[in-house]
Amino acid sequence: MSERKAQAAHHARHKEIETQNYNGPAFFERFAHRTAIMVGRPYAFVIAVLVVLIWVVTGPLFDYSDTWQLAINTGTTIVTFLMVFLIQQSQNRDTMAAQIKLAELIIAMKGAKNRLATAEDLSEHELRALHESYCELAAKTLEHLKERHAKTAK
Repeated sequence: MSERKAQAAHHARHKEIETQNYNGPAFFERFAHRTAIMVGRPYAFVIAVLVVLIWVVTGPLFDYSDTWQLAINTGTTIVTFLMVFLIQQSQNRDTMAAQIKLAELIIAMKGAKNRLATAEDLSEHELRALHESYCELAAKTLEHLKERHAKTAK
């Protein structure tokens, strides 16, 4: 089996496994994506600043009580807790889309090492070894370019 066919078979298996294991509702995906976009806009930051300012201004009205402090602590903790899940879902989606695009480019490039198209499936040890080999290759290429530049400068 050619390397390209092996890659295609691997991607097909990977996709099949993902669809079998994924039972999340499409509603959550849409909600998480829209929420992540909304809270990343400037007006969301302005709203958060206004909430904090209102809380600070109401401090004297409540004698800076424990309840007054607890209100902001509880509110920010709950919002942070929920946002972690929404942002993580959006980040996972964006990462997977980027991986798919990179895999397509790697597979489409003549001379590219197609095994890199699924580098995200490698173990941490394998990734580190691959990274080291590419760092060495980059250093050799840089040295070669410096030598070439020195020859042409003479």
